[in-house]
Amino acid sequence: MSGDLYEELKLLNKKLDELLIRYENLKNENQNLRKSEGELKGILQEREDRIKELEIKYERVKLSGALLGDGGNAGEARTRINELVREIDRCVTLLNR
Repeated sequence: MSGDLYEELKLLNKKLDELLIRYENLKNENQNLRKSEGELKGILQEREDRIKELEIKYERVKLSGALLGDGGNAGEARTRINELVREIDRCVTLLNR
């Protein structure tokens, strides 16, 4: 009977060791995934910033093309210029207060 108990204890110890090894492996994997997540978030932010920069440049190119007589964007150019003039007028009004 004590032999059976001893064998069960050995089996439990073996399973415990296996669980501890799996736990350590999963803990390491979790750390690696968190590190990768941080790096990917940084890359994503850089790309989003770059997209914003390119959108601003694109709008400037469209506006300058319209101002140079590019035809199709003339209406957009007038609209944008009117918006800018209104914004400048608001700024001047605020400064005069």
